[in-house]
Amino acid sequence: MTEIALTDVTIHIDKDADNATRTNVESGLRIIDGVVSVHMPEDKPHLVVVEYNPEKTNSSHLLTMVKELAGHAEMIGL
Repeated sequence: MTEIALTDVTIHIDKDADNATRTNVESGLRIIDGVVSVHMPEDKPHLVVVEYNPEKTNSSHLLTMVKELAGHAEMIGL
């Protein structure tokens, strides 16, 4: 069985993003081929943690999708 190497990225969105925007961001990311999980903590509504297969997508693509859906986004380091 071949192991898949996964990686993750944390993306910052506007701290005042409403629930509809957060839902759209989550749904939009989940349809990208290679995305394994999307976590948007309730206590930190401005953060989106995405785990993905880097052989199928990349952090730039994920960031672009979030910018399109949320209006503002930037990658942050952990």
